[in-house]
Amino acid sequence: MKFKTNPIKEDYRIGSQVLGVGINGKVVECERMASGEKFALKILRDVAKARREVELHSVANHPNIVRVYDVYENTYNGIACLFVVMESHRDIKPENLLYSKKGDGAVLKLTDFGFAKMVDDGSEKPLETPCYTPYYVAPEVLSTQKYDKSCDVWSIGIIAYILLCGYPPFYSLHGLPISPGMKSRIRAGQYSFKGPEWDRVSEAAKDLIRRCLNTDPGARIPIEQVMRHKWITHYNKAPETQLATMEVLKAELESWPEVEEEMEKALSSMRVGNDDVQIKQLKEANNTLLEKRRIQKKADEKNGPSNSKAP
Repeated sequence: MKFKTNPIKEDYRIGSQVLGVGINGKVVECERMASGEKFALKILRDVAKARREVELHSVANHPNIVRVYDVYENTYNGIACLFVVMESHRDIKPENLLYSKKGDGAVLKLTDFGFAKMVDDGSEKPLETPCYTPYYVAPEVLSTQKYDKSCDVWSIGIIAYILLCGYPPFYSLHGLPISPGMKSRIRAGQYSFKGPEWDRVSEAAKDLIRRCLNTDPGARIPIEQVMRHKWITHYNKAPETQLATMEVLKAELESWPEVEEEMEKALSSMRVGNDDVQIKQLKEANNTLLEKRRIQKKADEKNGPSNSKAP
């Protein structure tokens, strides 16, 4: 995609509403003056890393990826910046999976390529730079060893776990983005399918999560087998199972704006090895869900839990 050099304000009216915060920059609302169409605008400092993000996002042309329409090379407050005009989503969240709209027929889209890297299909060349968001990081990325694309399969397992119960399998017990104990549990693959919320989840779903969360990258299920797994292929439509996820989210509805604010802060501060970065303690954020999980975790440790661990 060719970057434009004329002032973006000649073509777009930039709003003040912040729609979300990604790894490398914030996203605000903007409007194309010629048509009145609404878009999302990401503002990045013009550095090599930002250009790589924009270029990779631009070439990733797919219905399930947020589309990039325009990129402007402009100066903002005396600083060279890139203004990236993208599809707008009304219910944007500080996570990277977004729905195109509310209601039936919504399309799920992936956004934020801040940590993306171009890899040839047949390449066996390992990745070396550890880039991650703590909740989703694979154990090999935490270590000094090189890693490959299988780290994304681990992240898929984390996302599936959260979608099925409403909370992550690995989290800090102290309200930090990441802690030594959390790293140890990730490296050991120490998580559980305990609790009433998991009684409603099929064994096939749990099997896929176990295969994705295998701590050995070489034994982890490859993405091709993920797509052929019986939990994915067995259904022609979504089953009628009433998961506990919605109950969990409804229980958190009153405190969600504050929780969302903390998630945005965490996403903007989560950096490699940054154990010293602190966000507000979860108990101060009224996050009763993770507070309950911490209490259960401590009770399990005291009583000797039987944790699920990838084979």
